[in-house]
Amino acid sequence: MNIWLVFILAGLATYAIRLSFILFVDHRSMPPVLIRSLRFIPPAVLTAIIFPEILIKDGALNLSLGNTRLLAGLLAALVAWRTRSAVLSILVGMLTLWLLQWWAVR
Repeated sequence: MNIWLVFILAGLATYAIRLSFILFVDHRSMPPVLIRSLRFIPPAVLTAIIFPEILIKDGALNLSLGNTRLLAGLLAALVAWRTRSAVLSILVGMLTLWLLQWWAVR
């Protein structure tokens, strides 16, 4: 029963936070500096999630050519930079990772 209470309270808290912005901030204009700084949140969060997965292996920094995740991530980043396509970047990155992992096991 306690876990359901936690789920319900977390859901209500999330809803209240989102609703507060709609009710109290929607009709006001935000300062331009805040609007400009909000653009950097998605890349910062994505970087914080992806870089540890790519760069850290077995609890240590791994920048070697044997790091298949790093190589696949670099190729996916290159594809993203050149094509600006998130879907193509994900497909190329995953295919590269699978092929490199398959090659390493052989």
